[in-house]
Amino acid sequence: MSNPRPIPNALTIAGVDPSGGAGVLADIKAMSALGAYGCGVIAALTAQNTHGVTGVSPVPPAFVGQQIDTLMTDVRIDAVKIGMLGQLPVIQVVAEKLARWRPADRDWHVVLDPVMVAKSGDLLLERDAVGALREALLPQATMLTPNLPEAGVLLEERPVESVKEMRRVAERLRNKMAYDGKRWVLVKGGHLPGNDVIDLLHDGDRMIELPGHRIDTANTHGTGCTLSAALAALLPQIDDVPEAARRAKAYLTEAIRHSSRLQAGSGHGAVHHFHAWW
Repeated sequence: MSNPRPIPNALTIAGVDPSGGAGVLADIKAMSALGAYGCGVIAALTAQNTHGVTGVSPVPPAFVGQQIDTLMTDVRIDAVKIGMLGQLPVIQVVAEKLARWRPADRDWHVVLDPVMVAKSGDLLLERDAVGALREALLPQATMLTPNLPEAGVLLEERPVESVKEMRRVAERLRNKMAYDGKRWVLVKGGHLPGNDVIDLLHDGDRMIELPGHRIDTANTHGTGCTLSAALAALLPQIDDVPEAARRAKAYLTEAIRHSSRLQAGSGHGAVHHFHAWW
C-alpha cells in the first residue's frame, strides 16, 4: 500500500476583510474545506463589510517580510496564494521573500490573484504598484488568476468583451510568465454578459475551456479570493493542473449556490465555504 500524501501547508499572503467574505479569512476557510492546512501572512488591513470598503491601513513592509521569514524557517510551505498587497513596497518585499524561500529540492505552487478593486468598486491596489506586480511577482507565479478588468490592467489595455478576445489575452499574459511548462494562466470570464460563464486555462500550449453557469445571486463577495485559495489548496494534492482547476471551480460554484444559507450582511454577501459540512 502506498503512503498517503501528507496534508499540504498552504500560505495566503493577503489583506484582512473583517466581514470574513474575502481576503485572508476567506482563504483560510477555502483551504481548510479542501484539505489543506492554512497559514496566513497579513499584508494589509481594511475596514469593510458587504457594502464596501471604508478604509485601508497598510502593514509596514518590513513586518510583512518578518512574518514570511519567521513562518518559512519553521513550516514547510507547499503552495502560496498571493492576494491583496495594496502598495508598492509590500509587493517588492513579497517578491524578494518568495525568491529567497523558493525551495530548490521540490516544486511549489504560487497562485497570484492580482487583487485591484473590491466588489464594491473600491480601489485595493495603488496605481503605481501595478508595474511592480507585473515585473516582480508575475514571473514567480505558477498560476495567474485575473478577472477580465484585471487582465486589461496587467496588459495595459481595455477589458475584453468576448471569449475570442479572452483567448488572445490568455496567450499574452502567459507570455509574461516564466518560460517553462509549469506556468498557467486562468482568465476568468465572469464579467462577460450572459448565463454561461467560461473561464480559460492556458499553459502556453493548451487552451482549455472551463464552462459554467451563472447563479442568480448577489452573494459574490470574495469569489476571486476563494477560487485562488482553492487552487492553492488543491494543486499540491492533484498532479493534473486542469483537474485541480476544474475541482476548484466546482467548489466555488457550490459555495455560491449555497450562499443564501448564510446571513452575513445585507450587501454582496459571502459564499458558503463550508457548504458540504454545515
